Amino acid sequence: MKIDRWYQDGLRFRCRSCGDCCTGAPGYVWVNQREIQEMAALMEMDCDTFEAWYVRPIGIRKSLVELPNDDCVFFDPGTRRCAVYSARPRQCRTWPFWRSNLRTPETWAATCQNCPGSGQGRLFSLEEIEQRANVMLL
Repeated sequence: MKIDRWYQDGLRFRCRSCGDCCTGAPGYVWVNQREIQEMAALMEMDCDTFEAWYVRPIGIRKSLVELPNDDCVFFDPGTRRCAVYSARPRQCRTWPFWRSNLRTPETWAATCQNCPGSGQGRLFSLEEIEQRANVMLL
C-alpha cells in the first residue's frame, strides 16, 4: 500500500553531534522498561537504582530526569555527547523523524531551523521515515 505524504520524495538528515536536541527547553524523554534495563546495564547499575537516580514518573509513563538547566541528565556539556548513546531511548534514536516534526512542510522547516542536521546529509526514503516515525507508536 502506497502512503501519500508531503515528504514522499524523502527528507535529508545527518546528525551533526551538536547536542542541541539534548538541551534547551524543558520536556520529556519517554522511556519504557526495556530501555531502562539497557541503559542501566550500560551504566553497570541495577534497574531500581537507575530508576531512582535517572527516571521520573509522569502519570503512568516514565521520563528521564532533567538537570536544573533543562538539559538531559545524560548530556555531557564538556563533550556535547550522550553518556548512554549506545543505549539511548527510541525517542532519541528516531529524531528528527517524529510525527510532530512531519505534520507539514512548515513544521519540518521549523525543525530544520532548530537542528543543523535536519534538511542536510543523506536522503531518507519515505519508508525509512515512516519506520522511524512509527517507532514511538509502539
